[in-house]
Amino acid sequence: MRKIVAAAMVSLDGVMQAPGGPHEDPTGGFRYGGWVAPHFDDKMGEIIGEMFSKPFDLLLGRKTYDIFAAHWPYVEKDDPIGPLFDRVTKFVATRNPDFKPTWQNSRTLGPDPVAALKELKQEDGPDLLTQGSTNFLKTLLAHGLVDEFKVSVFPVILGKGKRLFGDEARPMGLKLVSVQSSPSGIVVTKYVPDGEVRTGSFASETPTEAELERRRNLT
Repeated sequence: MRKIVAAAMVSLDGVMQAPGGPHEDPTGGFRYGGWVAPHFDDKMGEIIGEMFSKPFDLLLGRKTYDIFAAHWPYVEKDDPIGPLFDRVTKFVATRNPDFKPTWQNSRTLGPDPVAALKELKQEDGPDLLTQGSTNFLKTLLAHGLVDEFKVSVFPVILGKGKRLFGDEARPMGLKLVSVQSSPSGIVVTKYVPDGEVRTGSFASETPTEAELERRRNLT
């Protein structure tokens, strides 16, 4: 069976829009495109290299696919990521039924990407690795399709922009599998789902009158 691995680069406040450059995704007036580059160090390169060293196929939303298809096939051949991304299968989620991907080894998920992914996950094959794809990730999270999170948190606050998690995410508990850090301050975490959200309380078993009054005044 195949896993869906959500790999995301986010700011400390959860924004993941346009990490690669100012022209990547300026929608909504986003002014900080390219916020990853100043912090990307050798250690982060090693972590990314390790992630890409394992077999995978790419799982991309249409906008991220367009960004990748306009860049990676044209990089210098000594850049290992370009040829790697050329070789792997790219699964693309798109609402346009007439969309015909031109990048080699690319295919769309069809009119019902959720059903297509459920079938893909039952097959033998490499993991399905997301990159970017903020809007598509919301669909994956809403349907509980993500089996593993690899979240790289960069030491920057962006304020506004497209975020990894929103109201669409299905509540779940998580288990921390690993954590790494880089000299520039990037913290890379790996989580897997761990059942339902567990809750508890530090409140006294017998609430005070002041506490009861506070509760009555809640709106």
